[in-house]
Amino acid sequence: MKPLPAGAMSLEDTVRRRGFQLVAGIDEVGRGPLAGPVVAAAVVLPAGLELPGVKDSKLLTAARREACSRKILDCALGVALGSVEASEIDRTNILQATFQAMVQAVAALSVSPDYLLIDGPYRIPLSIDQEGIPGGDRQCLSIAAASIVAKVYRDRLMCDYHRQYPEYGFDRNKGYGTAEHLEALRRHGPCPIHRVSFRRVVC
Repeated sequence: MKPLPAGAMSLEDTVRRRGFQLVAGIDEVGRGPLAGPVVAAAVVLPAGLELPGVKDSKLLTAARREACSRKILDCALGVALGSVEASEIDRTNILQATFQAMVQAVAALSVSPDYLLIDGPYRIPLSIDQEGIPGGDRQCLSIAAASIVAKVYRDRLMCDYHRQYPEYGFDRNKGYGTAEHLEALRRHGPCPIHRVSFRRVVC
């Protein structure tokens, strides 16, 4: 996420100029993996806050994400997570499961946002004013913060799952379809956290 030019307003500031007060950034991680949940985070930051180093989680090392997550948790007005497991992803589909996780995250916030900025061209089924921002995790501080919080949480969770199912290498691949993971699926078949509706899981 590039620094804003002097005098430029952030997306959150633009929304606040329209009369909204508590603006939540929302992002998800884990749409693409073959195993594990999809996780969403909602983050409400104070007006005028600067968080150097906070940007799209995919552009940060694991160590930087951990450090940034601690910083976000220390200064945010509200942070919450939503998670939808593989069985529900299989029952519905990954997009609907993603929306469910986002709704859960907003509902779990300790403050009640009056505007939502959502990563991607999406709206979620809530009556709160909202807009989708394609590429929002590279344009909007609160969305970038949400991407980091969600990624750190999910990565830790997948490391926990590795202890239950060590043959798949979840501590390294986080459920994504790496060559190692696909070979483990070929040898052992899916485990209870695999998304059996995903084509590469059952090939």
